[in-house]
Amino acid sequence: MHIQAMIDSHPRVRAPTHAALARFPELCFDCAQTCSACADACLGEDNLDDLRQCIRLTLDCADVCLATGTLGTRRTGSDEKIVELMLAACGEACRICGVECARHGVSHEHCRICANVCRECEQACVDALRAFETH
Repeated sequence: MHIQAMIDSHPRVRAPTHAALARFPELCFDCAQTCSACADACLGEDNLDDLRQCIRLTLDCADVCLATGTLGTRRTGSDEKIVELMLAACGEACRICGVECARHGVSHEHCRICANVCRECEQACVDALRAFETH
């Protein structure tokens, strides 16, 4: 990923960007891809009925993470309040998805991986929100 370099080279970014504000879009995009892959892997499992909620939550989390990461890469005239709200929503979506995937992680490696990535993304969102408070 090259998001940090792109943000640092942006003509409207005058001061160094807090590392957490540059890091969260990358983790959001990673989480979106991981959640999408987990949903697809769940669809391939034999016990589909047991994984129905997991599939729903991973797809929802993927959408929220993708939107949040996209907003986080825009630096020209972005509304910080909207980004903060998206970070809060993304962190919560990742928390909920991570809990659900962890329930299935013992039986399904893809769910275990997804739960870990969701926790990382949730923490990145929390860190970015803290950076906005001190920004």
